[in-house]
Amino acid sequence: MRVFIFRISNFFKQNLQLIHHHQYNPNPNFSSIREFSQSTSIPKKQQRIRDHGYDNYMEIEKKTRKVLKFQNLILSEPNQSIPIPRLETQAHRIGFTRHEAIAFILKFPHVFEIFEHPVQRILFCRLTRKAILQIEQERLALADQVERAVTRLRKMIMMSNGLRLRLEHVRIARSALGLPDDFEYSVVLRYPEFFRLVDAKETRNKYIELVEFDPKLAKCAIEDARERVYRERGSEAEDIRFSFLIDFPPGFKISKYFRIAMWKWQRLPYWSPYEDVLGYDLRSIEAQKRMEKRAVATIHELLSLTVEKKITLERIAHFRMAMNLPKKLKEFLLQHQGIFYVSTRGNHGKLHTVFLREAYRKGELVEPNDLYLARRKLVELVLLSPRKARVDRELIGYRRSKLDDEMGQVTRAYVEDACEDFKGGDRVEQGVDEEDGLSSDIGSDVDSANEDDDFDDCVSNEKEIS
Repeated sequence: MRVFIFRISNFFKQNLQLIHHHQYNPNPNFSSIREFSQSTSIPKKQQRIRDHGYDNYMEIEKKTRKVLKFQNLILSEPNQSIPIPRLETQAHRIGFTRHEAIAFILKFPHVFEIFEHPVQRILFCRLTRKAILQIEQERLALADQVERAVTRLRKMIMMSNGLRLRLEHVRIARSALGLPDDFEYSVVLRYPEFFRLVDAKETRNKYIELVEFDPKLAKCAIEDARERVYRERGSEAEDIRFSFLIDFPPGFKISKYFRIAMWKWQRLPYWSPYEDVLGYDLRSIEAQKRMEKRAVATIHELLSLTVEKKITLERIAHFRMAMNLPKKLKEFLLQHQGIFYVSTRGNHGKLHTVFLREAYRKGELVEPNDLYLARRKLVELVLLSPRKARVDRELIGYRRSKLDDEMGQVTRAYVEDACEDFKGGDRVEQGVDEEDGLSSDIGSDVDSANEDDDFDDCVSNEKEIS
């Protein structure tokens, strides 16, 4: 009975609410409460969808980074080889224990070689011939593309406020930008027509300033991609004037409202990363949307200027203030997972690597360069199986033994021929004139007399044995 009374009271309450609602809302098609409304703007927070192709790439690079640490440790030695006991004691400098260091080196026999010192009789570690050739190839590729590195640095400074960047921030990102270790002298000071070093008195930091803004370089990589699409599609490509290449990771769910939001965002105009916006009024909502899209274009251009079209998120954060980037970079990049991919693999989740998705196909760069190919040679050596190294050693040992046998046969045949010629020396010398003077060219008369005595002794010994 109580349950029945409770249900009837709820029924009347609902009817009273509906009557009250219709009294203040005479239009039945209009509702002041939108229970199922959806926004047509890109959500600020999105769940990150993993792309295993990029994560596997970073797992391999994690091994490569550790190999590079050992390489630098070995190359810092005078003879480019280090004793194993000393390597064990210095392993903590690169994040290894004593036992982990030796176990790690033995996993990569194509890069590291362990041998016994001929004098000290202790084990040493050095780089293999293939590893040394890879280092030389990377050094030559780095030297050949210095002019392109100068252009990349100029374009990077052109995107900054005040046309200057902090020297320390550029030094941290020098490997990704393809700059040599001594770029302060070999690039900045070598080209005074482009750069100059400035000491900031208020912060006591050095800055790289651009001498002059070059409008010819103020063209983004995405603009070149749009031009290629224009040439292919013609007038049908009018809607891509402000759009980016989108490639969502596998498993990314695209709802109807998200699709509408992306359609609007792709057609939203924005200011170029090379355009100075310090004097613009950025208080309106439309200006803020354009600045957000400009930040996407800035990160896109920054990744396009790198050698491998990827850079760590922490490196990008160093240029955040200079390039007007948002504070929460990770959340900002996750809003655009079709353009960038943020990988947490490679360093126990401490570093985040940002990839430019359009630049990669099946784990490789679409447009590789010489420096990238030289660095991939080390990856190939790391991925080679240790079993193949043992087979190579067996083949080398087999070839050496075979070569020693052939050399031994040649040596024995040569000695036998020489003995036969030596035995028949008297008969040959009888038919030679004294005017030749061969004995005077070879040695003195005393030496020739001694040789005759040795020959007589040899002949007498042979007679005794027979």
